[in-house]
Amino acid sequence: MRKLVYGMLTMVLVALVGCVTINVYFPEAAAQKAADQFIGTVIDSAPTAAPKAEQPPAPPKKGVQPSAMLLDLLVPAAYAAETPNLRVQTPTTEAIHGRMQERFRGTLAPLFDSGAVGFTQDGLVAVRDAAKVPLDQRAGVNAAVADENRDRNALYREVANANNHPEWEGQIRTTFAKGWIERARAGWYYQDSSGAWKQK
Repeated sequence: MRKLVYGMLTMVLVALVGCVTINVYFPEAAAQKAADQFIGTVIDSAPTAAPKAEQPPAPPKKGVQPSAMLLDLLVPAAYAAETPNLRVQTPTTEAIHGRMQERFRGTLAPLFDSGAVGFTQDGLVAVRDAAKVPLDQRAGVNAAVADENRDRNALYREVANANNHPEWEGQIRTTFAKGWIERARAGWYYQDSSGAWKQK
C-alpha cells in the first residue's frame, strides 16, 4: 500500500513541476518582436544610399496546430501565459540604442552600402573587405566595428539579465542575429549559417 501512495505522490509532484516550469521557457515570439523593433529603429535611422527595396509581405499566419490544442487541454489556462513579455528597455539598453543609432547614421551605414562590413552569423559586425576602405580610414573603421560589437554583446547580456534569465543570452543573440540579417538592406552583406558571406 505504501508503494502505491508513494508512487501516486511522485506522479503528482512530477505533474506539479511540469506546470510550474511551463512558463520558464524562452519566449521566442516576444524576443523576435522586441528584436525587430529595436533593430528597425537602429537601421531605419541611417540614411539610405538608394531607395529602399520593397519588403516582401509577411507569410500568412498558420492556424492552430493540433499539438497546441492538446497542450491547451492538458495545461490549465491559469498556468499558461498567452504571450509573455520580454523586457528590452532599461537605462542600459537605451544608452546602447542611442550609441548604435548614432554609429549607424555616422559611420556604419556607408560601410554596409559599400560592402566593406557585414553582419556576422552571431549577431555582430565584421570588416568583410578592408580594400573598400581607404588606408588612412581603416583604423577608424576597425574602432567603429569594435565599439559596435562591444555594444551588441552588452545589449544581449543586458536583455537576458533584465528578464532575470542570464541563461537566455545565447538565444537572445541568435534572435537578434536573425533580425539584423532580415532587416538588412538590399546589397548589404551577411554571413550564412556556415560563415560564408552572402549579399542580400
